[in-house]
Amino acid sequence: MNQDFLLGGYIFVLAVFLGVVLINRVPSTLHTPLMSATNMISGIVLIGAIIVLGSVDDWWLEVLAFLSIIFAAANVVGGYAVTDRMLRMFRQRTPADQASGVAEQSK
Repeated sequence: MNQDFLLGGYIFVLAVFLGVVLINRVPSTLHTPLMSATNMISGIVLIGAIIVLGSVDDWWLEVLAFLSIIFAAANVVGGYAVTDRMLRMFRQRTPADQASGVAEQSK
């Protein structure tokens, strides 16, 4: 096997392990700010994939960049949807909502 491929695989496995360890150590009260930070990183990946798509010549690199754009955009949209849902749990209900019995969680 190619030496660069093995090194890249080793770095990937190490990054996955480190990510799992770090995420498991984050207290639950800090998950919303962490989600916002990862959404920002996904936005940067999205911009980078758009730049790469405009500068490649091979068709398979164009396909790879296009797939990167799709996955990064889905990650950004889904991340902001989950972050919004998490932030809704911290909003106080208005008196009208409490009187009518409308629950925010049912939406």
